[in-house]
Amino acid sequence: MHSRKTVTAPECPVGESHCTVINEVIALREQVVTDPLTGLYNLRYFHQALEQELERTERTRIATAVMMIDLDFFKQINDTWGHEAGNDVLTSVAAIIRASTRRLDIQCRYGGEEFVVILPSTERRLAVQVAERLRENIAAAEVETAGQTLTVTASIGLAFHNADNPDSASGLVASADHFLYKAKREGRNRVCYPAFESEEVIVCGEERQALGSMFADQPDNEEEVFEGDWSESDWS
Repeated sequence: MHSRKTVTAPECPVGESHCTVINEVIALREQVVTDPLTGLYNLRYFHQALEQELERTERTRIATAVMMIDLDFFKQINDTWGHEAGNDVLTSVAAIIRASTRRLDIQCRYGGEEFVVILPSTERRLAVQVAERLRENIAAAEVETAGQTLTVTASIGLAFHNADNPDSASGLVASADHFLYKAKREGRNRVCYPAFESEEVIVCGEERQALGSMFADQPDNEEEVFEGDWSESDWS
């Protein structure tokens, strides 16, 4: 759908000079939509892609999710170890985001230490699982920089768009941002998202885990939040 791959210019039958022009156009097109530090898509491309995915949701009636990611206490890394170390952390996290999400997902740098991922054709429970997988992978990673081994955690907010409960692109981003800052307020290093239809309150991932353990002997579907069906080929 929006897989990130290197575009190779086709054989040019009309001469090498024309091939050079084609290659330059392809390179320029990549630069326009790419964040130069992380290699992820940039904010400009994010807005274009989100509008396209919301239109697709209206046609297919399959939900789209947006995941806002903010690194916890990132300013302390810059202040303590310098901006080069901060850049190393950002590029490492960008690589983790690519590895922890699927090929069809659209990974972007939103600005500063904030990232955003569009999850096309993704129902809520699978989106929560993707977000939890990413959060755990970021927390487990070690970044070697400035002669130090640094670790970082991330707070994540999720928002959902479906044909039965549509929202504008700006409204969807605002909702994801709201749950991101809820995750910050609740203690960081967690995923927050709107309640599922069967729930009456807004919850965070850790709150769901705690509630699930309290009622472990009762039949319920809590485990579905962190389990889903996909093949390994879905992941980049």
